[in-house]
Amino acid sequence: MILWGPPGTGKTTLARLMADAFNAEFIAISAVLAGVKEIRAAVDRARSAAARGSATIVFVDEVHRFNKSQQDAFLPFVEQGLFTFVGATTENPSFEVIGALLSRAAVYVLSSLSTDELGTLFDRAVQRAAPELSFDAQARERVVGLADGDARRLLNLLEILQTAAGQENVHAVDGEFLQGALARNLRRFDKGGEAFYDQISALHKAVRGSDPDAALYWLVRMLDGGADPLYLGRRIVRMASEDIGLADPRALDLSLAACVTYERLGSPEGELALAQAVIYLACAAKSNAVYVAYNAARAFVAGDESRPVPVHLRNAPTRLMQELGYGREYRYAHDEPEAYAAGERYFPDGMPNVKWYAPTDRGLEARIAEKLAHLRGLDAAARANGQVTRRQEDPDMRGAEKK
Repeated sequence: MILWGPPGTGKTTLARLMADAFNAEFIAISAVLAGVKEIRAAVDRARSAAARGSATIVFVDEVHRFNKSQQDAFLPFVEQGLFTFVGATTENPSFEVIGALLSRAAVYVLSSLSTDELGTLFDRAVQRAAPELSFDAQARERVVGLADGDARRLLNLLEILQTAAGQENVHAVDGEFLQGALARNLRRFDKGGEAFYDQISALHKAVRGSDPDAALYWLVRMLDGGADPLYLGRRIVRMASEDIGLADPRALDLSLAACVTYERLGSPEGELALAQAVIYLACAAKSNAVYVAYNAARAFVAGDESRPVPVHLRNAPTRLMQELGYGREYRYAHDEPEAYAAGERYFPDGMPNVKWYAPTDRGLEARIAEKLAHLRGLDAAARANGQVTRRQEDPDMRGAEKK
């Protein structure tokens, strides 16, 4: 089965409860840290358990972090029934879990805990872990609200309050004490809540707004608050493509290099490479032309029919394909003047020559715009000189000629 739901909804707890209920051996694997070696070790343990007549549950946390080959490694053993596979994910399994594994698993959707459920958890936790503390109604309501449906976050908040109360010799927690205690500690606590996403938004917008100092501030704020540096690295790579693109392709290279540097050096040494990337991105020429073009192409394809590849663009590795004319009229660009087959079409037959990518006049894209304009001029000249076959012509142009 696949347990799909937001953090703190009890996915791991459910898997452990199943192992206890069925008296099965419980093997936990974290897809963030594990690889094929750990999968093989889990299979060996399951075989040993089977030899003793015991069932095994293999629990894979963050299963969406495994790549296709790693997920494939479970398939034969799931088919054999060697163990019961339980995967946990915060991401949509339709996109993150391979189809072969997904078809063999039931998907259970877990929702964030309700206010009443969090209240029950709060009362139990205080009774068992912090019986020396009493909470007034305002403090209890505030903790439940801050947990925002996440049981783990609620327990972390209680732990922070228990520590702060012990340091100040406080036994009655009211709203005022709670506000002060959390204000001193929340900076290092909220790694996945609303404040976290507000800060990553501020970092992105500071980079887009070409303010290196503000961008550096938000990066350091998030690192200081305990954000995963590699998560920040992935967002930095995204910024390089979304907001800079071909205006300065070096931005993407430097962002990827910063992630690799952090992976090799770790904290705190590797964080300097992330800072270098953020400052560079903030100072680089900006363009969202690639981002706009990609979204336009996606929207077109989503609403369009499935057009076949034109015969002249098809690969022809076999004699039959050659006899069918695959690739016969293809013009090899390197044999043409300026290594450009003027007037050639690469869209499916019947599809207009859309222009999604519109380079800006900033950075390298200014030169790209000049190059594209020159090539479009060659296309127009080829059509004017009658060098383009009817197959190669723009369908819109053919319609104009008929009229």
